[in-house]
Amino acid sequence: MPDTDAAAPAKAKPAALRKGALVKVNRAAYDASIEAAASDPTPPAYIFEGPGELLVVKGDYGQVRWNRPVPDVWLRMDQLEACA
Repeated sequence: MPDTDAAAPAKAKPAALRKGALVKVNRAAYDASIEAAASDPTPPAYIFEGPGELLVVKGDYGQVRWNRPVPDVWLRMDQLEACA
């Protein structure tokens, strides 16, 4: 019988991001995406530093507004992470 103390604990599922959350872009997830390939070769640093406000969540995408005079952007939710 296996020892239960030796079993690795289950990973906690990250909390889902909701409207109004402060977010930033996960660089590793973004760099390997089709969105990065369709955008400027060098993305602006502020998207990785955050915070941006998550305005709307529709399916797998979220609309983010940055605290700068730039347009809102739609990004896949798996590319976003909570800004600490």
